[in-house]
Order: sequence, then C-alpha cells, then structure tokens
Amino acid sequence: MAQLSTKLSFQDLLTKWSAILNPIISNATTNPTLLTGIKLVNGATVINHNLGQMMQGWKITDQDASANVYRSAPFNASTLTLTSNAVVTINLEVF
Repeated sequence: MAQLSTKLSFQDLLTKWSAILNPIISNATTNPTLLTGIKLVNGATVINHNLGQMMQGWKITDQDASANVYRSAPFNASTLTLTSNAVVTINLEVF
C-alpha cells in the first residue's frame, strides 16, 4: 500500500496525494446511492436508479421475505430491471 509522505514540498504533496486518492474517490463503489422500500413483484420490476449515469452494479442491503432476485436486463443510464420469484420489499445499494 502506498504511504502518504509528509516530507515533501506542498506542491509535491498535492501531486502525490492526488495520485493515490483520486482512484479511490472515483471508484463508483465508494459513493453508492441507497434506494429504500423497493417493492418487487413476482416477476420483473423496473426501478429508476437515479444515478444520472451508466450503472455499474447493485446489491441488496435488506429484504423482508425470502426471494431469489436477479438482474434481468442489461445495465443502462436510468433503470435497473430486477426479477424476483416472490413479492418482497428490498433496500438496494446502486453504484
């Protein structure tokens, strides 16, 4: 792991630190959006993910019933299509 040195000039510190921190900050998983109370039907449900960009991934953070849930359409810039084998309410982290 890279170390953040403090024995450099201020300009060199900015350059080195930004080279280390920018990849972490720009990683989509470090700035997810949480969607709560998403009601899935038995079958396909289309959800607006509100990211304003192409979605890169998702994960369920909570669900109130037993259900198998999977993505059933390609990622796009505005929606996520999930298919469930049961009626269930989920909380969803999208990034």
